[in-house]
Amino acid sequence: MTAAPAAGVPRLLAEADRVTGDLERQRRLWDRGFTRRSFLAGSGMVVAASLGSQLVTTRHAFAAPGTGSGKTLVSVFLRGGLDGVATVVPVDPIYQQNRGRIAIPESTLLPLDSRFGLHPSCAPLQSLWNSRQLAFVHAVGALDANRDHFACQAQIERADDNSAAGTGWLERVLEVDGPGTTFRAVAEGPSVPASLRGAVGAVAMTGISSLKFDNPSPKISDALSALYTGLDNPIEGLMATTVQAVADAVPLQATPPAPAPGARYASDSFGSALADIARLVKANAGLRVATVDVGGWDLHSAAGTVDAGAMTSHLADISKSLYAFSVDLGSRLGDVTVVTMSEFGRRLEVNSGGGTDHGHGGLMMVMGGMVNGGSVFGKWPGLATLDHGDVQTVNDYRDVLGEAAQKTLNLGDLTTVFPNYRVAPLGIMR
Repeated sequence: MTAAPAAGVPRLLAEADRVTGDLERQRRLWDRGFTRRSFLAGSGMVVAASLGSQLVTTRHAFAAPGTGSGKTLVSVFLRGGLDGVATVVPVDPIYQQNRGRIAIPESTLLPLDSRFGLHPSCAPLQSLWNSRQLAFVHAVGALDANRDHFACQAQIERADDNSAAGTGWLERVLEVDGPGTTFRAVAEGPSVPASLRGAVGAVAMTGISSLKFDNPSPKISDALSALYTGLDNPIEGLMATTVQAVADAVPLQATPPAPAPGARYASDSFGSALADIARLVKANAGLRVATVDVGGWDLHSAAGTVDAGAMTSHLADISKSLYAFSVDLGSRLGDVTVVTMSEFGRRLEVNSGGGTDHGHGGLMMVMGGMVNGGSVFGKWPGLATLDHGDVQTVNDYRDVLGEAAQKTLNLGDLTTVFPNYRVAPLGIMR
């Protein structure tokens, strides 16, 4: 979050002084029948509203601190359609036959169990698997999904069969979980995702260090508050939360920004986002829910081989950062659960472009100190019977999300979180 350039600060302060005087006149006018809307139309606030649109990255008012379980749920969305059978690879000749030149050779797989092996680029995750802090769910997704990116992403982030639902599943989790601190819900990125749609006080940011005014002034907060006080307009609440977020970020920014020794994140936005989430957790900022998006998984062509290519490099990067996150948190990993999801899986057969097309049954990962790891959970339909060329979807994604949220945040009944669906836990969480 950044403010206007230095040249604009004197103008902002002068505008604030003017509006402060105007507000007194406004109150007198209201006493004689004027409305706030008519005042806004005539108060010259267009410039202020324009400035506010550059500053605001939070929504509505923040709740009071001092509540919650001290635990954090991190939701990672792998956008584009993760190739689940190239990540947790079935030990099955049918896979090798269908994948041809892009198949991950069985001899290179990292051992998981008798049915599956892990892509060798995911080597950093194997220690988490061995320590039972990592689990997988295969053949998972929305049971009635199609192969459309946007429709499937919207369905999963909504987690409600009602396509007109106006809230995301994490917003409903927060409703059950109750109020919290300024940083109760954080979206690491430029905007709040659909899973947090409707969440009061969700903060979108590209790192805690971004919450600052580029040109601080002793009067800047008072000026901004004055500019947006007393107006029956969404900007009033938005401006108040922005100023509050900047203020609350100051002590957090004083905590050491460097990850713990041995935590080497990938040099990309996902690595930076996880490092920032770890910083918030270790600073006891009251973080309950965090979201991160990772794009680039729609590999219709040139997916590559086990030695090189987009799939191999993508898996290497996310595995490196997930492992670094666990090292960075240390014992605090016991307070955190990470769930990864994607909108769907990929077709089993390689296409003519050396990639794979949109499929059905996908893969979810669950990582953390509360995870009953070291297993691939849920039903596995095998590859002998496919759904029009796709891995069958036989595990509902809401069972994974629901169990992770309920056990991590110590939630009670999930009826309002997943309307018209009864969560059936798979045993992923301790």
